[in-house]
Amino acid sequence: MDLFADSLLQLPNAELDFMPQWLDASCADEWFRCLQAQTPWEQPNVVLHGREYPVPRLLAWYGEAAYGYSGLMHRPQPWTPLLQHIRQRIEATVDQPLNGALLNYYRDGNDSMGWHSDEEPMLGRNPLIASLNLGGTRRFDLRRKGSSRIEHSLELGHGALLVMRGTTQHYWQHQVAKTRKPVAPRINLTFRLIGHSHEQR
Repeated sequence: MDLFADSLLQLPNAELDFMPQWLDASCADEWFRCLQAQTPWEQPNVVLHGREYPVPRLLAWYGEAAYGYSGLMHRPQPWTPLLQHIRQRIEATVDQPLNGALLNYYRDGNDSMGWHSDEEPMLGRNPLIASLNLGGTRRFDLRRKGSSRIEHSLELGHGALLVMRGTTQHYWQHQVAKTRKPVAPRINLTFRLIGHSHEQR
């Protein structure tokens, strides 16, 4: 595993900034409790090979515009005061406006996110994705596009922030795999900028 104190993760054609203790534990505890209780979680179905399956996690989309990926189109929920506050804290860290947040709730080790890149056209050419992790620690895997081998893994723990910028999404995929280990519930918030006309920093 690659565990860094606040550091830039050196991968070819990628720009990853990992901040394991971005948020202190007491604040992370409070945010987790509020989001777990107050979010209108959904579990939509996706179509794979002609069959419908429920997404293996719960989710919610907040922002000013609808957001689509994997055949799903999410209508935005309006920002809550807490999410507005979290967004402003992250914007100050990444020095870029962010106008959408996808919340994923991993209830246990059976909940997961398959291999993908965040490369929808509405995200722009070189999108910035800021991923905040609350609750249980889960492993975040990275592999080069076209490869089946995991090249790097990070343990994303309570209060950790991972920022992906630049050409990362062009060359790399990431996943949160299922695990048989006992893991606590986890909420992941990925903030992004939707429908921006010029290339993002």
